[in-house]
Amino acid sequence: MNLLPRRSLLAVAAVVDIAYHARPTPIAAKTLAARHGLPPRHLETLLQVLVRAGILKGVRGPRGGYELARERRRITIADIVRAALGEPDDPSDPALSEPKAEDDVSPLVAHVVTPMIRSASEAFLERLDEINVEELCTEAERRRVFGDNRPAYDFTI
Repeated sequence: MNLLPRRSLLAVAAVVDIAYHARPTPIAAKTLAARHGLPPRHLETLLQVLVRAGILKGVRGPRGGYELARERRRITIADIVRAALGEPDDPSDPALSEPKAEDDVSPLVAHVVTPMIRSASEAFLERLDEINVEELCTEAERRRVFGDNRPAYDFTI
């Protein structure tokens, strides 16, 4: 059973794909979409969300595309999921929080179900905070999910 919505899974896959392939040039949304069998316009909106969240950086121009905004080891899966779900950075901010439990239709939902689900969700995100993009890239390389077509770079001058 997968607890993440498809949008979050695609966001994680896109970031890991970019982290894996974006050296020395950024990855175009078209290339990414083709690799994952998605329409480019659908993926582009998700990539823009990740740019606004500071996970990706958009590079303009003929060789433009997307690259990581920070090091792979400094991006957690929870960061990506939160961005994809559109969760606020500061859940304690009352202007950004969900409606109060009392506004729900049922007292059972308001006082029992919602708090329990929220607690479980927070625990799930805490676990995702322990997994970073570097780990997923390492696993992708170990399992050869992109085949052996990853270019080898020689930095000898």
